[in-house]
Amino acid sequence: MVFLIKFFFFFLNRYYIFYEKSVLVFLTIITISCSENKFSKLDTLIGTWKIEGKEQFEVWEKKTNNNLAGYSYKLINHKKIILETLSIKIYDSQIVYEATVPNQNEGKTIQFILNSEIDSCLSFENNTHDFPNKIRYKNISDEKIEVSVGGNNGKGFSYIQKRENGNNNKNKF
Repeated sequence: MVFLIKFFFFFLNRYYIFYEKSVLVFLTIITISCSENKFSKLDTLIGTWKIEGKEQFEVWEKKTNNNLAGYSYKLINHKKIILETLSIKIYDSQIVYEATVPNQNEGKTIQFILNSEIDSCLSFENNTHDFPNKIRYKNISDEKIEVSVGGNNGKGFSYIQKRENGNNNKNKF
């Protein structure tokens, strides 16, 4: 009888560990899959965008299925001056927008988390940063987006960007 009890607990222990690992793997796959589906709506950003009325641009390139890399620049006397480097990646199942601006924030990269509860635009948020707290991209059409940069105190600004190159990715946010 003792042998049967020991065997039962041995089997239960082995089965539980297998079950626990299987559930963990399954949940990880589901989480990554959901994040990748959300990430694909960012493809509409891919390309070069020009701020209306300025010689200022934002460029986004797809590096992998879960990584966009970008930068903004302005043209002065036909010379590119980089204003900031950007990326959008998945970290711990969250979509994270990263911005590094030379001579600001002591050169540190600032992260903004995508608020997935907002469907009308891409709203990247960081309520602990002094300014901005929100960076939002809203589709106006296939060729235009509105970018809003705002703070918790109501200050901010927005501008329209027009697509410069031929990326006609129709994914909408």
